[in-house]
Amino acid sequence: MLGIPKIDAHMHVPGEGRRYGFTTEDALRAADRLGIVKLCCSIPLAENRNATPEEMRACNDALDWALQRWPDRLLGYAYLDPGWHREALDEARRCLDRGFIGFKFYHQYLADEPVLYPFYELAIQHRVPMLWHAGRPWCNKLHWQQPRISDAGNLARASRRYPEAVFIEGHIGGGGDWEWSLRELRGAPGVYLDTSGSVVDDGLIDRCVAAVGVERLLFATDMTMEGGVGKLLDAQLTPAQTQAICWDNMQGILDRRR
Repeated sequence: MLGIPKIDAHMHVPGEGRRYGFTTEDALRAADRLGIVKLCCSIPLAENRNATPEEMRACNDALDWALQRWPDRLLGYAYLDPGWHREALDEARRCLDRGFIGFKFYHQYLADEPVLYPFYELAIQHRVPMLWHAGRPWCNKLHWQQPRISDAGNLARASRRYPEAVFIEGHIGGGGDWEWSLRELRGAPGVYLDTSGSVVDDGLIDRCVAAVGVERLLFATDMTMEGGVGKLLDAQLTPAQTQAICWDNMQGILDRRR
């Protein structure tokens, strides 16, 4: 398993300097030890408020610094706050022009709200994926911290409205009731699941395969790198299934881009 090349579909690097408690070089050294060849990254403003246009651009510029330095290892999602309609669409286009591979949305708006529709249409036009910080919090404290976090139901409804779009639900292994999420997503083929999150429940990956099929799972770590690999080591997967989750599915999404 450690020797199988992997694309990490959901990771964060600090760009220049030290953020998250590690450097981009630290992340790449850890990836090397785990067989992670490429990291699909974003730098969101991870706060419970809207980002200003200047903050949006600064996050993406910090990531672009790293993308230019390690072009063979890092791929970038543009962090967008859709509340700034014109500014965020301009930023999305700017990042696509610079080679970013998709969009990252956090928890300022629910995935099925109309404010997102122009961004979905832009993503369809360029055939790029959209990664959502998502979950279904199971306690009032978590609801209070992120009251507008999207869950699988929001993503399924958005996907039914835009069946051509590629949605990625972030960290099925984090954010609360993952079994409920699997039930919601059975009938939403446009929504992929990434395997990241600090939850390492026994049989998590096997349940995901049974619910939505191996072709909709994407290996990811979201900075929990050893746990991300450990979940797959625990799973009862065939070599072909492991190859699909670790590489083929995400590469297929990347190959769609125009």
